[in-house]
Amino acid sequence: MQNLVRPEPGCAHLWFLDLAELGSPLQPDEAVDPENFPARQQRWLRRFYLRLLLGSYLGLPGKDVHIYRSKRGKPRLDRNHHDSTLDFSMAASTSRCLIGVTSGAVIGVDLEPQARRAGNALAVARRYFSQKEYEALKVFEGDELDQAFLHTWACKEAVVKAAGQGIANALCRFSVDVRPDQPARVLEIEQGDLQDDTRNDALCWQLRCLPMPDGYMGAVTVRYPQLQIKTYRLGPRA
Repeated sequence: MQNLVRPEPGCAHLWFLDLAELGSPLQPDEAVDPENFPARQQRWLRRFYLRLLLGSYLGLPGKDVHIYRSKRGKPRLDRNHHDSTLDFSMAASTSRCLIGVTSGAVIGVDLEPQARRAGNALAVARRYFSQKEYEALKVFEGDELDQAFLHTWACKEAVVKAAGQGIANALCRFSVDVRPDQPARVLEIEQGDLQDDTRNDALCWQLRCLPMPDGYMGAVTVRYPQLQIKTYRLGPRA
């Protein structure tokens, strides 16, 4: 894969991948059945293509990209090996995955099938979301509730992943706009909950929700005063 130009400050590169379409680099001529795609193989392929992309930004082979997890679980480039301001986030849903890359700003992404439905959306919202979000979701019914819940869930997952927090006990500590027909945005954050410094007010977080290929939707958040998005799809070699 050729070297890639790193994102400008305030710009996020989003890469959509279908692992069944890309196949295994170890067996390039072997077709992958997406209906019988072992989870272990999917995890290995996700890590392989993540390193391939990051290596292309760094000018390195994927095997030379060093990644570690912070104490709260966010994957990061190992600064002992890479003098770079790149940050990244990855989300997966079956054989599809979304990789977001920024420079000089933390990023979080989520990927959800647009047809996904919660078993009891309001019960889940009451247990895990903020009170403000729960009250806002109560005005919706039927399909509109499903759409609003999925929009809210995806946005909140992206924010939590950007902040480097585990989901447990974090989703209720900030609020996003639950309305899918309005621009996605962070409304408020409990002081001190999403970062270790004081720059964690809602205006520091840019949030977008956008359609993705193959009937999926993506959410991306960047901790930066502005956000532009460039989308790409990684396809198999001809």
